[in-house]
Amino acid sequence: MTLELGPDDKRMRLRYAGTCHLCGTPLDAGTDAVYERGTRTVRCVQCPCTAETTEPETGTAGASARREYQRRKQNREQRIRTAHPKLGGLILALSDDPQSTQAWAQGAIGEELLAQRLTDLPDTFRTLHDRRIPGTRANIDHIVVGPTGVWVIDAKRYKNKRPALHVEGGLIRPRTEHLRIGGRDGTKLIAGVRAQAECVTAAAGDEASPVFGVLCFLEADWPLIGGSFTVDSIHVLGPRLLIKRMTGAASRNINVGTLHSRLGKAFPAA
Repeated sequence: MTLELGPDDKRMRLRYAGTCHLCGTPLDAGTDAVYERGTRTVRCVQCPCTAETTEPETGTAGASARREYQRRKQNREQRIRTAHPKLGGLILALSDDPQSTQAWAQGAIGEELLAQRLTDLPDTFRTLHDRRIPGTRANIDHIVVGPTGVWVIDAKRYKNKRPALHVEGGLIRPRTEHLRIGGRDGTKLIAGVRAQAECVTAAAGDEASPVFGVLCFLEADWPLIGGSFTVDSIHVLGPRLLIKRMTGAASRNINVGTLHSRLGKAFPAA
């Protein structure tokens, strides 16, 4: 089967002999093949190893969060109209959804905003949005695969609140790092991203690719200078610095297309 060309693929006639990195077939000089710029490897034009290279569904950022918001909103409306047949409409018009419901809408907006920013990445990067972790009720907002590694990103929209690193101990007591958001403890978010990154690392298998966990805060009160830090190896930053971090890290010998396909199958669209 002929595989579709990815954004960093080029079909060409080989000047030198090579080997298909997918199936191991020797490719003689003068043979038509596909050159993958990102990994500087070649593959067959018609390769039997299609399972690992089929382009996965990218997914829709914020889709599952929006569905949960609509479900909660509709359930509340139904409860109020059932309990107050005559005044239900007026009650709904004069009252807001509870914060627990509004949080799902805000979360969806954050994921959508970050997905838009990720379009600024070079075409050597490939994205997956709103991915389900099989066997759990959890999901991963964004997975980005590129020459610099795999980036597991949790998008958070904390408008006008400042994320900060809080360190305790270090001399007599053991050093501990905490995340604070607008002065309140948010360290549990770090544990969530770390668990997601561990799932992705396991799914990547033997691929020689580093996996980075990221908490990306959108519309936060970031300072003009600096603003990024790590908490227990998890990157905490805004979208502008995230793009710089992803593109500026050291490049690795990563088969972006194969790894992107593998993770897309391991974590289906939510």
